[in-house]
Amino acid sequence: MQFEKPAAAASRRAPTFQANPAADARQLLGALLPRRPALRHVLQAHARLAVLGLATARALPYLLAALPRLPPGGAEACYSYPLSLFCHSSAASAFASNHLLRALPHPLPLRLFPRLPRRNPHSFTFLLASLSNHLLDADHAVGSSSASRFLGSHVHALAVKAGAAGDLYVRNALVHFYGVCGNVEAMRRVFDELPLVRDVVTWNAVLAGYVRVGMMANARELFDGMTVRDEVSWSTVIGGYVKEGEPEVALRMFRNMVMQGLRANEASIVTAMSGAAQLGLLEQGKFVHEVVRRAKMTVSVNVGAALVDMYSKCGSIAAAREVFDAMPRRDVFAWNSMICGLASHGLGNDAVELFEKFVTEGFSPTSITFVGVLNACSRTGLVDEGRWYFRLMSEKYGIDSEMEHYGCMVDLLSRAGLVQEAIDLIEGMHIVPDPVLWGTILSACKRHGLVDLGITVGNKLIELEPAHDGHYVLLASIYATAKKWDEVRKVRKLMSSRGTSKSAGWSMMEARGTVHKFLVGDMDHKESVQIYNMLGIIDRRLAEAGYVPNVSSVLHDIGDEEKIHAIKVHSERLAIAYGFIVVEAGSPIRIVKNLSVCGDCHEFSKMVTKVFSREIIVRDGSRFHHMKDGKCSCHDYW
Repeated sequence: MQFEKPAAAASRRAPTFQANPAADARQLLGALLPRRPALRHVLQAHARLAVLGLATARALPYLLAALPRLPPGGAEACYSYPLSLFCHSSAASAFASNHLLRALPHPLPLRLFPRLPRRNPHSFTFLLASLSNHLLDADHAVGSSSASRFLGSHVHALAVKAGAAGDLYVRNALVHFYGVCGNVEAMRRVFDELPLVRDVVTWNAVLAGYVRVGMMANARELFDGMTVRDEVSWSTVIGGYVKEGEPEVALRMFRNMVMQGLRANEASIVTAMSGAAQLGLLEQGKFVHEVVRRAKMTVSVNVGAALVDMYSKCGSIAAAREVFDAMPRRDVFAWNSMICGLASHGLGNDAVELFEKFVTEGFSPTSITFVGVLNACSRTGLVDEGRWYFRLMSEKYGIDSEMEHYGCMVDLLSRAGLVQEAIDLIEGMHIVPDPVLWGTILSACKRHGLVDLGITVGNKLIELEPAHDGHYVLLASIYATAKKWDEVRKVRKLMSSRGTSKSAGWSMMEARGTVHKFLVGDMDHKESVQIYNMLGIIDRRLAEAGYVPNVSSVLHDIGDEEKIHAIKVHSERLAIAYGFIVVEAGSPIRIVKNLSVCGDCHEFSKMVTKVFSREIIVRDGSRFHHMKDGKCSCHDYW
């Protein structure tokens, strides 16, 4: 195929091509259309063919083949175009029929199928794909899944009757369909029926089906039994482990895949970054980023957003901002990740400034965008700004307030001491308040010494959620602050009688290529002796510098000396001591906690950074604490 540019064209004139007389419509379409054409591209190409006199009935099926899958709920004109192409084609072939079925959304393919003049086994693959896509698209009405399952079984029966059920592509479509609708029994039955009619796509479809319903043990057993795996096989299982809350296993599998020489695809890259972000392990995240660099992968919008999210959640907000600023194109997800990341690191003013830039560049905020902005205001004490954005969300952008937005506002007002305003906001909500909101009020009562209100709210919460350990702990803490030890014992006894126990706090850090996890008073680490010796050195140096432990968080009526001993072995202190042993001077000690840091450990950590000139970064259950030179990024406002 050869094209010649016009000899002399004005610079402002759109570029054109002249077709070689020997060229046919199929070759011309290949030159005119992008790799993944949209409907408008096909319409433009059709117009070009018409101008060149090549839009013949014989050429129309190739236009039909170039059409993308049209979205559900489209305009009538959107669907009439492929139907018109089909009707005006001179050859009513199976080729044209199948591409018509592929382009149209559910339920049109099922309605048209009986009237098609020509069909072949592939026709069933497009029917099943239509049903599978229907299930995978946006939320559907109740009963849609069961109806689609019935229709898919009907198509399966038709394929058997037509003698097409033994075709590899039909079987792959069947396995995929049953996996999408969650019918793993039927999925496995189709997979097992003809062991010789399988390829890696078949195996991957079964893997995806197990992962979709959370059956990771079955998925892993199948994966381990595969004789041939591709990058889709690995990314499916890696994504499954992340989805099921096992990011450690996912990251091990990702590393194993890379070590075996397989090229990671975008899906595995994004899910591995998500796993590192969940754990807050920077070195793991850097490993995934290095895989991207070595493979010279293009940092797509999805990969860029995942990198921003990973670096933010792993405590390196500077690296997150560097990636964000370097992205040639950003979508809303990338902006949201950066805004939320700045908020979680206590950089509220920066987050608000970035939001204003986001709007200036013409983007429309989403519900998540406002969660980030309101969280930024909450973490930085920007009360007036928070009120303003909360109103702006609904009044200008028409976004209804959800539980997360109310949570940010209640947190903002409570931290600022405006507890009554926070209560008024909860009582005026247009949706039923989540107990978490009242839990925020209870935390504020403890913080601001509102004993009577705290007791009322605490008892209310225990009635609402009798199995939630945090409510008992906070109520007991309020009683302990007021020296009401009998009430503390009653709460603890009630907690015990209901089979509820306090969640064990742990701290985790990454060192020497290994993840280390510490519990309070932990003696299981292989270097426990050195850790406790180092902790003793730290304690002595801090005492000389004037540090005095605050034992108010110990909810036992015991002597101060015993309380001090209880605090001294909190998990983050053991992690800090181990960091002194294994993290070289000049590098920050990074710690991830599952619970919020207690007041005394927060003060202890700040003193360590001042006395020993070390930097400590702690990601607790709600935010980051960057501690350096005796100060914390939260400004003691958490």
